[in-house]
Amino acid sequence: MKCDEFTLFSGGASGAETEFGNQAESAGMEEVNFTFEGHQSQRTRGIRHLTHEELLQGDVSLSYVSKLMNRSYKRAPLLKKVLQSIWHQINSAEEVFVVGMIQEDKTVKGGTGWGAEFAKLCNKPLYVFDQEKKNWFQWVSDDWQKAEPRITKKHFAGTGTRFLNDDGKRAISDLFKNSF
Repeated sequence: MKCDEFTLFSGGASGAETEFGNQAESAGMEEVNFTFEGHQSQRTRGIRHLTHEELLQGDVSLSYVSKLMNRSYKRAPLLKKVLQSIWHQINSAEEVFVVGMIQEDKTVKGGTGWGAEFAKLCNKPLYVFDQEKKNWFQWVSDDWQKAEPRITKKHFAGTGTRFLNDDGKRAISDLFKNSF
């Protein structure tokens, strides 16, 4: 398949999402970055402003997310909108790539973790590059296994930490190089 047949779904935030966007643009792929009023996006290419009604499509209970991810999320309107926009990224994708850190409880650290958990719930192929372990992992059944991922689906999500390090940046670059 040709690169121009692929679409990256992301949020355009600084860090991993910006790097996914840079790589997609360099490869000649389409890019959709979901955002909303009041959200700062680093990427301007492919910006898709979600309306209030569209954000509600991705509405999720913060207590449910807190329980699922073994952490406490406060009732902050901005956080709620971020989680709703992540829902659109994952819902639009056929496979999901995340850069961050896998925790002991098998969840991914930070807000990015909701994207990973939602991908698990939707039974979508999910890959996480753990910046501390310097390795890619795939979610298989109920555990993480080392992996060498390739982008194989025309609609894929790329998301992750704002605190992207050199290993994470290289992992995203290598993902694109090894896939196309």
